[in-house]
Amino acid sequence: MAEIKNTLTSTPVENLTVTQFVRVPGDKSISHRSMILGGIAQGTTQVTGFLESADCIATMKAMQSMGVKIEKNGDKYLVHGVGKQGLKAPADGIIDCGNSGTGMRLLSGVMAAQSFDSTITGDASLNSRPMTRITTPLSMMGAKVQATEAGTAPIKFSAVEHLKAINYQSPVASAQVKSCVLLAGLYAQGEVSLTEPKLSRDHTENMLRGFGCELQSEDLTVTMQGGQSLTATDVIVPADISSAAFFMVLACLLPNSEITFKDLCVNPSRTGVISILQLMGADIEFTNQSTNAGEQIADVVVKSSQLKGIDIPHEYIASAIDEFPILFIAAALAQGETRLTGAMELRKKESDRITAMAQGMTILGVKCHELEDGIVIQGDSTLTGGVVDSDDDHRIAMSFLIAGQFASGVIEVKNCENIMTSFPNFITICHDLGLAIQ
Repeated sequence: MAEIKNTLTSTPVENLTVTQFVRVPGDKSISHRSMILGGIAQGTTQVTGFLESADCIATMKAMQSMGVKIEKNGDKYLVHGVGKQGLKAPADGIIDCGNSGTGMRLLSGVMAAQSFDSTITGDASLNSRPMTRITTPLSMMGAKVQATEAGTAPIKFSAVEHLKAINYQSPVASAQVKSCVLLAGLYAQGEVSLTEPKLSRDHTENMLRGFGCELQSEDLTVTMQGGQSLTATDVIVPADISSAAFFMVLACLLPNSEITFKDLCVNPSRTGVISILQLMGADIEFTNQSTNAGEQIADVVVKSSQLKGIDIPHEYIASAIDEFPILFIAAALAQGETRLTGAMELRKKESDRITAMAQGMTILGVKCHELEDGIVIQGDSTLTGGVVDSDDDHRIAMSFLIAGQFASGVIEVKNCENIMTSFPNFITICHDLGLAIQ
């Protein structure tokens, strides 16, 4: 695996054409959940395809710090669950989630119900992200929880005996908020429900069912009876569509190219990126479709396409929220204007992804301007070389490295080390496809 340095350069390769199969790493969202649910289940859960990225390993170590034995056996991880009530206080009371917002928000749902004190923290980037979106419903459930005055981590939890059920109207469409409430709901007395303004990812619902939990999903509301216990199961982690998205855009933009993505997670709450690319004119088809533990899996074939600018429908924003940085690159190289509105959530990710992408694209010669809740990008751009900063955001770094193939000169991307948080072998796959990234 190629080491990921802090500064990387991407140089266009003349007449590059790609026709091959690609297996991107395991899905990040499902990997996080497998360790948390496996840890509080009864029995041993076997996880195949776990994503060994910095974020997911931070979640695994958090569970280990609370007494969950996790061992690697070949390409599988064995998670020896301690049951819902079996977690122990970490040695120093601290749970470090690194850069992982998913880890922090999901683990908070579990920590809110424990009979010991704990503090969840992360790196500087994670500790600047909004956490009142989870501390508010957890407080309503009776958790003794305190964030900073700014509503950010570190988040302190004091011991409680039990939580109470709530019927929560979430102001944001967020799988992390929904998952936090559902995980806390495992410890609550009564019926727990959450309604969100738009449908977010449902990996937690799928995996809870896989671990024997009963819950109901209807329209924008998910409901479960509190107090349920989990039973260990086998989890097969499919390939991550968020990681594949970078190479989907590459395949669309390269002439005479075709990339087949093997065993991709095509859960409908995750395929917004495919829907948006298809609206832009992308040639994408699914083959070999199957289902495992409630998750839909397929091989996805992406061919060279002439992309065109569009107004991105609001209905796809929640299901494509992590893929917008690379979609912005696609928009810059498409024909005509692309407009995104209703995506304020992009300003609250690992970076302000609207500003960071707009600044980088402007440096590279793309005509674009920010909106409060989105961006307008003029297509038909001729990308120049230049130096851009990822703002310590893995998805922005990878997007500009892919853009380097379509520039007239070298693109230098600063602060790339965070690629390790989600996609440790990104550079290796780039080299396998013939890209010149150093």
